[in-house]
Amino acid sequence: MRAARALLGIDQKTLAELSGLSVPTIQRMESGTGTVRGVVDSLTKVVEAFERSGIELIGEGAQSTGGGRGVRLKSPAYKP
Repeated sequence: MRAARALLGIDQKTLAELSGLSVPTIQRMESGTGTVRGVVDSLTKVVEAFERSGIELIGEGAQSTGGGRGVRLKSPAYKP
């Protein structure tokens, strides 16, 4: 989620507005490491907000059908 926000140049507040969720919900979703967790409805709202904004979410092992440039993490070599 952070990477998608960075690509759009938006903060958590803006993502909350775009998705119709609260800022604390976005913060909770982003606070974990690894897989984003949340209520399915909330996750769906975030995905739809990203897609409306031009973000293509690519699943692990999937190919991008959009043909645009992108970034994918192959293996976490660096862990803060």
